[in-house]
Amino acid sequence: MKNLNQLHLNGLRAVEAVGRLGSLQAAAEELGVSIGAVSQQVIKTEQQLGRMLFERTSRGMVAVETATDMLARLSDGFRHLSGAVALARRSDDSLLTISVAPVFAARWLVHRIPDFSERFPQISLRIDANDRLTDASQTDVDLRIRVGRGHWPGFKAELILEQRVAPLCTPAMAEKLREPADILDLPKVIDGRAMFTWDVWLSAVGLEGAEIKARHTFSEASLCLDATIAGQGVMLAWQTIASHQLQHGQLVAPFGPAVKTGFGHYFVTAENARRSEKVEKFKRWLKREIEDDMERLAKAAPVFA
Repeated sequence: MKNLNQLHLNGLRAVEAVGRLGSLQAAAEELGVSIGAVSQQVIKTEQQLGRMLFERTSRGMVAVETATDMLARLSDGFRHLSGAVALARRSDDSLLTISVAPVFAARWLVHRIPDFSERFPQISLRIDANDRLTDASQTDVDLRIRVGRGHWPGFKAELILEQRVAPLCTPAMAEKLREPADILDLPKVIDGRAMFTWDVWLSAVGLEGAEIKARHTFSEASLCLDATIAGQGVMLAWQTIASHQLQHGQLVAPFGPAVKTGFGHYFVTAENARRSEKVEKFKRWLKREIEDDMERLAKAAPVFA
């Protein structure tokens, strides 16, 4: 233990990150410190160990052959430490940590959180707005909500809602439309990261292969929705992203049908996750909210019924 007591944890973290990522810059970004700070920690740890761990090359920091086994064990050790911290956090039944895709969080979930808080005042929510799926042992996330086909290795998926899409536009723009083919003459607002294309809907209405005129392309669906509300074009959107705007008349769905994309909204949990009452409460609540919202949506925009 004497040798271990002579080493600093921050130095070992820096060494492990550099070894795994291969550069000072990448390690600095992950650790949230400056490149100089990481470099100093690596140098200090090498001095404490009395040996060089990395070669400084034009391609980055390359672990010397004799250090590879040590670095691998360091990575394993930090994984175990992270897992222990995550388990400690999960034991707090008053805090529920949910990882949600940013667009679903901003456009649908955030407006309904007050209802959850009123029903379950003993549970506090922590919303992690991202769409990454990290190793379950490396995070304190209790539940994830993702869009996909329901297959994520190492995770269990439970379908919440099948994704359906239909064109949306402002009421003023819809006045010019008489039949689905008329949409082809209007500019389109395109989500550059969408999992589906306009062909999904065009094929369903007999317009397969028709040319799409894109006015603007965004890398974020929420920006597409804002542009559509501003009257910049027609967006091919799914139920949850525009539910509020459709129910309040900001947008309309001029033509059906709403077409299945093959994707869906899913609850995603670690494959070996233990049953949690706070998670089950949230899942039951969200399913009920989705069902109620889809009923209201069907009245406002029948194409989604």
